[in-house]
Formats: sequence, structure tokens, C-alpha cells
Amino acid sequence: MSADAHRHPTPAAPAAPSPGAPAQPGASPAGPVPHAGTPRASASGAPAPASSAHQAAPGRNPAGADPQAAVPSSYGTGVPAAPGPHPAAPAAQPASASDTAPNGAPAAPVQGPPVQGRPPASGTGVRLDRRASDEGVAGGDDYTLQAPDPRVAPEPHAAVCVACRAGRVDDDGYCENCGHAQPRERDHMEQECGPVAAVSDRGLRHHRNEDAFAVGTTTLPDGAPVSVAVVCDGVSSATRPDEASLAASRAANASLLDALPRGTHPQQAMHEAILAASEAVDALAGEQLSEAREHAPQQNAPACTIVGAVVTAGLLVVGWVGDSRVYWIPVDRSAPAARLTEDDSWAAQMVAAGLMGEAEAYADHRAHAITGWLGADAYELEPHTAAFKPDRPGVVVVCTDGLWNYAESADDMAEAVPADAAARPLHAARVLVGHALDGGGHDNVTVALVPFPAVPQGAGSA
Repeated sequence: MSADAHRHPTPAAPAAPSPGAPAQPGASPAGPVPHAGTPRASASGAPAPASSAHQAAPGRNPAGADPQAAVPSSYGTGVPAAPGPHPAAPAAQPASASDTAPNGAPAAPVQGPPVQGRPPASGTGVRLDRRASDEGVAGGDDYTLQAPDPRVAPEPHAAVCVACRAGRVDDDGYCENCGHAQPRERDHMEQECGPVAAVSDRGLRHHRNEDAFAVGTTTLPDGAPVSVAVVCDGVSSATRPDEASLAASRAANASLLDALPRGTHPQQAMHEAILAASEAVDALAGEQLSEAREHAPQQNAPACTIVGAVVTAGLLVVGWVGDSRVYWIPVDRSAPAARLTEDDSWAAQMVAAGLMGEAEAYADHRAHAITGWLGADAYELEPHTAAFKPDRPGVVVVCTDGLWNYAESADDMAEAVPADAAARPLHAARVLVGHALDGGGHDNVTVALVPFPAVPQGAGSA
């Protein structure tokens, strides 16, 4: 998400049920440079935030699936890879794509536990997150490197510059010889945990990575395997968005890995995990000193979006707040792919309220203004969860908008996902991140891949 943003109160508008998607039988599922990212825009007149997936009005179905196919079921944190320098940012802009509703879905949502909302902390209903400029991050090729002074050798064990390969890196992360800003730990992160894998990259335009992920595996009380993936996207208009996404992903992941082995139903566990993530982000706002708040009242509380998936041998549960997404891609492509989440965004609410058509809403400059997020200044915490029972093997794609901006529709995402993604999830995640970078890489890019059904820990390969 991008740097500069403003938030405006959102007057209430008549709510309307979200239209259900057509039924689909037989579907189964990281230098101090101005920072730019996903365009956002101001909005007004947005309807009240949509209700949770399991509290939806009649006819609401995130996946638009066959109700008869849904059956209730009784059922660590990413390790940074060795960072490397990023190339200079191209001037490419992300293509504006309208969201295409899937033609089908794996199954209808299963009704879950009631949502525990909280009263608004302010009159704000829309958080705007738009790019302040298109200034890119200078890459290694933008520096004219001077020869190092042979009389000055780097101290033993000191970090050596990735650009000139000679200068010592100072405490601020810059080379004392050529001045090059060094890659940070979170610029590029990868992890493979059994059959689950995730990759996160700073992208080509941002000066830091404000995304975070957490993946893990555990077992249910009966010994059956279960896989977990959580992806969070920091809201760059807020204070410390990178800390917010990291805190949220860790808290949600820990909550899930604690609750599932104790027998908590996956959908209830997901709901509780989102609440735990929200509390972790709220706690960051409390850490700001009162003096700092007095001198910088314009700063917003730390904030991020969240999306997650829990996969068992027969059940797929998704949960989210914000505009990060989950897609379902059948392994054999014998059934249509589907998007399983519905954005908390201005465009989605316009469509749900029947005020605009989908193409018109997503073409509007306000389309990506988010209406739901985790943070102390959130208008309302409204965790969405949904459960599906796929009837065939597939791959669950959990991602931020840094990826889906380049593969927005379910069909586009299916085309970008490698055919062997279920067997080689880490490779597939790298390919998807590369797809976004090749498309312009205007935002941080994070994706986690979870094969369905869940397989025992230790499966999967790079």
C-alpha cells in the first residue's frame, strides 16, 4: 500500500445485500526515499461496511457456490531469505483492471460463529491509501562507484556493501564508500514449512516492505494434518505499517496454531485469530508516547489488512479484513478457479449496494479505498470468515493486492499459477512474485500457497 493518504467520515448509505455469484457445481480449491505504491483515492457516500461472510444477508455468498456442496467439518513465522539488491524502478504503472467475479466456487459457505464487532472509534469509514509520487527507488546501477581507498580496509566481520563490494556498511545501513543503501532483512523473504510456502518482496517502487506473512502446520486432536497461512499488508498512510503487518501476522498465526490442536473448529479459530491480530496492532498505538502524539497528531495509528487460510483434509476456511485476497485454483483445471474473499473496499461496497456496476466501480479512482482494516482507529472491526468443502485437489492462493493487481480475476490468477504449484509451492510462489515484478512491481508483493487437501508436514519441495 502507498504512502500519503487521508481519511474522511463516511455518511451512511442504504445497505443492500451483496449479490451472490453464479453457482459452480463440482469445484474443489520486503533508503530513505519517498515511497510510492497502490493508488488510493478519497471517497464519500460509501455504504456501511459489509457484514461478515457468515452473517451475510440472504443471498450473500463470497464464492457463489452450490449450497448443497458445503458440509460443516469438526474439523512459524517467515524466515527471511538472504536479501539481494533490487533493480531501479521502471516507470510502469499498474494496469487498471476491474474485478471479475468468478463463474463458480468450490462450495457454499458454512455458517459459523457470530461476529463480535466493536463500536466505531471515530466517524471514519474509509481509509485512503494513495501514492504521493512516482519517484522510484534508486537501484545499484544509478550509483557511480568510486574506487575504495586501499589504506582503509573494512573492519573484521563488518558488513560489506552489496554494490561496491568493498565499503563498510554503517549503522544506518549505508555504504561508507559509495553511499549505497543496503537491502533490509524484509526486502525479500521466503519460507517453506512442510507443504506450505510463502514469498514476500519489497517490489520495485517502495523503499521498504510493509507486507508480512506467517505459515505453519500442526495437527488436529485426531492427528489429521492442518496447514495455516496468514498474509498482512501494512497501510502506508498509517504510522509504522511494517510493524503492524508483522505483529498481526505473528499474532494470528500463533493463535491458530494454539487453537486448532485443542479442537477449536477451524472457522471459530480463524475468527479468534483475527481478533488476536487486531489486539496486537492496537497495542502498537498504545506504545506511542503521549508527547509524540501531541507533536504529531496527524499521524494515524498503525494499521494493516489481514487474510488467512486454514486447510485440513476436507475443509478450507478463509478469514479476512481489508482487501487482501484468497483464490482457489483446482490442480487439474477441470473446474473454474474462484475468488473466495470479498474486498472491504469502496468499489466492492458500491457494487454490493447496487449503486454502480462492477466495471464502473472498479474503473473509478476511488475503487481501492479500503473500508476495513486492523488498527486502533478502525471504523469497525468486522472479521469475515467462510468455510468450503472442495471436492477435488487444488491450491489456495493467499495474497496482497501487490499480486492480485496483476492477476485480478480468478481466471487470470489461475493462468499465472504454475501447473505444479501443489507439488512445488515455493517455486510457484516465486513465480507469482516474479509475475508481479514483471508487471511493474508498483507495490510490495506477498503470496502464500497452501495445497488442498492438507498433507503431513515434510511434504512439498522447492
